[in-house]
Amino acid sequence: MSLHSAEFGVEGKRAIVTGASQGIGRTIAETLAAGGADVAICSRSQDRVDPVAEGINEDPDAGDCLAVECNVREREEVEAFVEATVEELGGVDILVNNAGGEFVAAFDDISPNGWEAIVDLNLHGTFHCTQVAGQAMREDDEHPGGVVINMSSVNGQHAAPNESHYSASKAAIIRLTETLSVEWADHSIRVNCVAPGLIQTPGVADTLGIDESDMPPRDQVDRRIGHTEDIADVVQFLASPAAAFVNGETYTVKGVPRAGNSMSADLGLQ
Repeated sequence: MSLHSAEFGVEGKRAIVTGASQGIGRTIAETLAAGGADVAICSRSQDRVDPVAEGINEDPDAGDCLAVECNVREREEVEAFVEATVEELGGVDILVNNAGGEFVAAFDDISPNGWEAIVDLNLHGTFHCTQVAGQAMREDDEHPGGVVINMSSVNGQHAAPNESHYSASKAAIIRLTETLSVEWADHSIRVNCVAPGLIQTPGVADTLGIDESDMPPRDQVDRRIGHTEDIADVVQFLASPAAAFVNGETYTVKGVPRAGNSMSADLGLQ
């Protein structure tokens, strides 16, 4: 039996991608839309997410894109975002929980407010979006089932000095993924996770001083930093019918293994 390229596609699907104003989230949204999915994207600032939607909607071969201002830490805003998605796109088939953040600090220097801010964004934001979008998936009688893809990190899998708050939140997302994959299997909803290593995003580029011209090509195996497309392609696979028998898994995308394998090491923070 041969595999058909359509099995790896997302044409006709309705996807939500959070934190899509730049970096990994933006590339995921653009990749899914280029594959024919209609995409609803959000950011805490409408001004930052509108240009992404405009770029997608200018492509006649891409799916439609809806841009909404939404702080994933606020339940009411998440509910409004999902409601707008269902109204405009007709439903939700794919949820990509990409919104997140971090800052660098030794554990003893993290204030209670700083700890809560990161956990609230990374973990509680994922909780809000998954619970609300999952309900929309289960209530869709015409298109039952769906796919949830959570974004963790290699720092959720290994020690990450000076990023304990971030590491703890990302580790929790992996356990949430595994547990929910069992709970929601009866609803035909698959739940998987992606754990990126060091990826060139605007923030990382500023920190390391890496320009696009300095980036190694994607076909080079031995590289310490990845392209956002490296993550988006894995997300599209997990969202596609080709991954129908993949559930509760965490895909680590980190290039060549290195000691510790945390972004802290790559950023010289250890």
